[in-house]
Amino acid sequence: MSLVWLALAAIAVWALVRLGRQSERRGRAHWRVTATLFSAVLIAGAVLLAARGSWLGAAILAAAGLWLTVSSRRRPASPRSEAITAAEARSLLGVSADASRQEINAAWKRLMARAHPDQGGTEGLASRLNAARDRLLKP
Repeated sequence: MSLVWLALAAIAVWALVRLGRQSERRGRAHWRVTATLFSAVLIAGAVLLAARGSWLGAAILAAAGLWLTVSSRRRPASPRSEAITAAEARSLLGVSADASRQEINAAWKRLMARAHPDQGGTEGLASRLNAARDRLLKP
């Protein structure tokens, strides 16, 4: 029976590690948290059924838990970089029509400090900021 408790502890540690790595949009992150917890419960149930000798039920629960784990880890395709107009780029960066390169770069750095995915922002917003800066700096 101690082997069962060891397996349950390993699953709990695995779930906590996965929960600590959440960095997606809010809706997707909540789905991942829920899927992680539910898959941990399914796998724990599979371990308990296997310990009691019910191999068919254990295999079904384990397969369902692994499928849920894999499907929750799939990342959606990154948003395509759409063409952005100069007016949209200026509006997004908050600069005037006659802004210099230094003003554009300063506005981009200020916004990117908050919008970068490592700082809690999203990949989509960061890519739009990059596209806006590129649109205004390149002729």
